[in-house]
Amino acid sequence: MSPKKDNDRLRTERQLDKLKWETAKELGLDDDLANAGEELTTREAGKIGGNMVRKLVKAGEKALAVEGDRKTRLNLQDEL
Repeated sequence: MSPKKDNDRLRTERQLDKLKWETAKELGLDDDLANAGEELTTREAGKIGGNMVRKLVKAGEKALAVEGDRKTRLNLQDEL
């Protein structure tokens, strides 16, 4: 694998890990997770995963809206 692909993969993994910990903190699970090591109940994992998906969908919707607005502004400028 090329160094660029390795860097991209590592960056993505770090971003997902950060998202997991942010979500756990919002749910009040961060202390439990820090002390539990690899021991995580199915319920806790499900809560974290479900909330991560909601956050990712919300971020994707926001990105699409921003991109749509940008394209609309560019199209309006082209027409003038």
